[in-house]
This record gives sequence, C-alpha cells and structure tokens, in this order.
Amino acid sequence: MTTVNELTQKYYSSIDYKNLRDTTKSQYQYFMNIFLNTELEGVRLGEIKYNDFTTKRAKLSYDIWCDRGIPFANHVMSVARVLFNYAMRMEYTKVNPFSIVRSRATERRKTVWSREHVKTFLDTAYSDFSSRNIGLIAHMAYEWCQRLGDMRILTWDAIDFDNASVFIEQSKRRAEVHLPIEDALLEMLVQQEKDFGFQQYVVPRPYPIKGEYKPYTIRKLPKYARQIMDAAGLPKELRLSDLRRTGTTEMVEAGVGMAQIMSVTGHANPQSVKPYMKNTYRSANSALTARKIHGKSI
Repeated sequence: MTTVNELTQKYYSSIDYKNLRDTTKSQYQYFMNIFLNTELEGVRLGEIKYNDFTTKRAKLSYDIWCDRGIPFANHVMSVARVLFNYAMRMEYTKVNPFSIVRSRATERRKTVWSREHVKTFLDTAYSDFSSRNIGLIAHMAYEWCQRLGDMRILTWDAIDFDNASVFIEQSKRRAEVHLPIEDALLEMLVQQEKDFGFQQYVVPRPYPIKGEYKPYTIRKLPKYARQIMDAAGLPKELRLSDLRRTGTTEMVEAGVGMAQIMSVTGHANPQSVKPYMKNTYRSANSALTARKIHGKSI
C-alpha cells in the first residue's frame, strides 16, 4: 500500500468507517472521490504516494477546490483530514498534510424566503408528479425547521399518522426532536404514503433506479430544486437550504422563546440560535407593542 488511492481503500475497510451512519458514508465517498480525482501538476491526487503528500500539495489542492466554492472546498478538505488522521492512527504516516492548511472563512448566509416565495415554490413543485417529492422535502424542511439532508432520507417509521407527529434523529449532531405535523402537511403525507408507502423513504426519487427507489443525492437535490425555482420565477439568491433558517427566523419574529426554538431545531447551545435573531421591523414592532401593553398595565 503506497498511494492515496490504496490508503482510501484501507480506510473504507476499517472499523472507523464501518461505524459511520450510511448517510455519512455516502457523503464521505462523494467528497473523497472529488479529492482523489483532483489533478495537481498533471497527476491525480489519488495516484500520489501518501508519504509524499506534502502540506504544499494539500494547500494547492484546497485552492483548486475553492474555485468551486468555499463551503465545497471545506467539505472536501474535512474528508481528506479524516483520511490522513486515520493513516496517522494506524502509523502509516507521521503527519497529516492538511492539518495546518487554513480553511477560508465563509460569510454566514442571512437569506430568508418570504411566505409568498415558499407558497410559489410549493405550488410549482406540487403541480407535477416528477417534482412533487422535492416540493415535499422543501415543505417539511420549512415547516419543521430541519436540514434538507435529514428530510431527504426520512423514512416512514418516523411518521406517526395517528398522533400527527414526526420523530427525527438529526444526522449532524444526533439531536432528537419530536414535532407535530400541521394539517396541510399531514394531508400531503397521507397522499404520499398512498403513493410511496410500499418502500422505506418518505420522499425518494419518483422513479426507480435499477428497480430500487433511492433518496435524492446531496449533489442532485439542489440542481433539481433550482429548476423548479427558475420555473416559478423565484429570485436567484434563494436556496433550498435557506428554508430551515427561514422557519427558525419566523419563530424568532413571532416571539417564541429560546428554549422552545431549540426544542424544534435541535440546537444544544443558545449561541447556535443567535444568528437567526435578526433585527427586523416585525420583531421590533412586536417588542415595542409588548412594552406599551406592559406600560399600560402598570
């Protein structure tokens, strides 16, 4: 075993990798393939001997990935670090070339959808069977303030139709949330269960691949969603991933307490919720109105 490709196969056979969740494994494989197939100085990174993989090579590789976006580059480098940390633990190598490569900071997104934007997107997505499941993914992410990745792989055993509730174990931090299902979304899920209840995923791709229904991939979902957004005439700056932020921001503006918000979003630290606390006219008006009511009462 001498090359990064061979090291990767060794990692895939390890207990470290086998103990990961299936969704994490697929994400690692996707970004690992990007890493291995990146060309640097005419050579694919996977073909380089891992003991010859220098910090300089790691830095140049990261700069190449940044051309496709800083968040994308940070994901690829994170997986590369995991690989070389494994190599260090197994004493295949003494250094992790990515350990001192500085990742570039990304500006925190603040974009939120208006309620009209959400309605327009859902109306467009639900109007066609081929895009209905993407609409339902968006609907659930917005209504429950959850990440798209968890909605993408949601299974029927998480839905309690009798009590109109859903139980979600979030993949990012393993937080568990138990949420109600409002009437309009419940109606969609009842219909969805009639159409797709014969397999495990709530919102799979609508047509089978080699006879099997599979979830949308993390790479394809944003592309299909963009097609729906364009057809609906929505602003280019909107992203499907903004829907969790949108729903959370709406709770903040409605005056929902921090503890209640965290019970929905699954955040363990109030500091993680602070970015959603925007200074808006609605929240300011709510605060000043409450102040006036309090003043009159005393």
